[in-house]
Amino acid sequence: MKVTLSIDAMGGDNAPGVVIQGLEIAVQRYPFVHFILYGTEEAVQPLLLDNKALTGRITFVSCSEVVSPETKPSLAVRGLPDSSMRQSIKAVAEGRAQGVISAGNTGAYMALAKMLLKTMPGIDRPALASLAPTLRGETVLLDLGANVECSSKNLQQFAIMGELFARHVLHLPKPMVGLINVGSEETKGSSIVKEAFDLIRNSSIKDNFYGFIEGDDITRGTVDVVVMDGFTGNVVLKAGEGVMHLALHYFKESFKSSWRARLGYFFARSMLNKLSMRLDYRRYNGGIWLGLNGIAIKSHGGTDSFGFSHAIDLAVDMVTSRINDYLLKEFSSETALQQVVNR
Repeated sequence: MKVTLSIDAMGGDNAPGVVIQGLEIAVQRYPFVHFILYGTEEAVQPLLLDNKALTGRITFVSCSEVVSPETKPSLAVRGLPDSSMRQSIKAVAEGRAQGVISAGNTGAYMALAKMLLKTMPGIDRPALASLAPTLRGETVLLDLGANVECSSKNLQQFAIMGELFARHVLHLPKPMVGLINVGSEETKGSSIVKEAFDLIRNSSIKDNFYGFIEGDDITRGTVDVVVMDGFTGNVVLKAGEGVMHLALHYFKESFKSSWRARLGYFFARSMLNKLSMRLDYRRYNGGIWLGLNGIAIKSHGGTDSFGFSHAIDLAVDMVTSRINDYLLKEFSSETALQQVVNR
């Protein structure tokens, strides 16, 4: 299967260098993927000169404008028509690419992606999803900040999208879905989460619905998909990243505390390297916009080339799994069923 991805070369704290280096990693993994790279000529072209790894694997498109971290979403939408971010998303909207990756301004990226790609029929709001490590492997978290306030219907749709993603992209035969609440009892929680509970329990994924879960269930791996509103999800995401940084920092400091500790590190080095890799947030880099008419991945702005290459991995997996075809089919059926119920 031939895949074409569009890349915003100017997005991120260390662009375009990190983006180019990430592409150098990705082209070795995916000989069937072609990349369309959007950026300013003066910044990108010097990095492409004599770059043998990318020769014949990318098409560079020069853009005259850049969406900066300070750019307001309204300006990105109404102005900057030739920005690398807009043009890379536009390539997906016009069918020249199947997916887009940017590490740029999150608010601007979300606004442009929603405007240019538009939300799928039957889905009220797209959700921002990501993967996170657990004791049992990985779990899908959504929403992570795109929708600070959510209705019960939004949460039901997030649950369905997350279940389909886990089944078709992560290849889990029967992914279990949990809804975050202040307790596992059905009597607890706000009216919105209680209504969402009932909606999910009566939806097409009812057999895969675990029920309410609490915060500590996330890292335990109690379920494969964790559903919550964007406010809660963003707090969970940032707190989780902080805990991983804190744990790795304490490990490093502990092994520097004495000569015995340094000797212990010598013998435990292999195990600690495995732990460091397991907790490396770069391996989970890539926020996924689920529910748009096109694959859109948001890389962390501060990532390095290794992290950016993992965002590309995610985009390739989503395209080759044809996840959007499954989402379209599912929500077309849901919409048709709802129309019958409402008659």
